[in-house]
Amino acid sequence: MDEYQPLACALYDYLEIACMHCYQLDIELVDGSRLQGQALTTETTASKEEFLLVRTPDGEQRLRMDRLLAITPQNAGASFGRVLLNDNRC
Repeated sequence: MDEYQPLACALYDYLEIACMHCYQLDIELVDGSRLQGQALTTETTASKEEFLLVRTPDGEQRLRMDRLLAITPQNAGASFGRVLLNDNRC
């Protein structure tokens, strides 16, 4: 796997908000695929890779944050709209 490229701190906040409010997200990945999932939490490994954990119809998935292109909350009244994540690295 490629070396992890951390997200800009301001963008990380959107993921934390999504988890805090358990938003249902439309998630676009850099490989062109998409999935829908409920934001659960974030985690950081000992090697400093960061992941977003989401609940999908197929179960929980762990998505490496530098593989995320964009997230769009599907909840009415969400505190943000579509956020482009991939062009903004630390």
